[in-house]
Amino acid sequence: MNYYVIQVKTRGEKEYLDRAQKRFQNGDVHLLWPRRNLRIRRRGEWLDTVSPIFPSYLFLEAEDVTPEMYETFRKIPGFYHFLPNNRNITPLSEGDRTILMHFLSFGEVVDKSVVMFDRDKRIRVISGPLKGMEGRIVKVDRRKERARVKLDMYENSFLIDFGFEALDNIGESR
Repeated sequence: MNYYVIQVKTRGEKEYLDRAQKRFQNGDVHLLWPRRNLRIRRRGEWLDTVSPIFPSYLFLEAEDVTPEMYETFRKIPGFYHFLPNNRNITPLSEGDRTILMHFLSFGEVVDKSVVMFDRDKRIRVISGPLKGMEGRIVKVDRRKERARVKLDMYENSFLIDFGFEALDNIGESR
């Protein structure tokens, strides 16, 4: 099965997904919208929110994109284009697909990772969606309990924040 990327209106992913599912009720089209749980602070209060891992992108699971499918997707309000472009609709490369499947293995909404910090204050991921992504972590904010991860797709880079819960630090009790 191949995975194709559809760019839609930012913050309009849910509406587009609902409209597309109504148009393709026969089940031959499966759209995915990977999201993450994240704690944010608004007006002094901590709130748990769910936000997209790849803002403005949906993933189409299909063998191929037929001209009829393309026309149907194009006519749904909020559609921008397929990646890399509408004239050259290309499935995800093996590397990009591996990243997508890594996150989808935790469900369509990924939860926080469990991490520990060693004596040198380096992050060590125990479990969760950040497991195996340690080399991609570019910044850690311990106060906000977030790790910024660099993800690549179609030769473009994204910086995405993921939440974590820190266990007691390793080596500090010794």
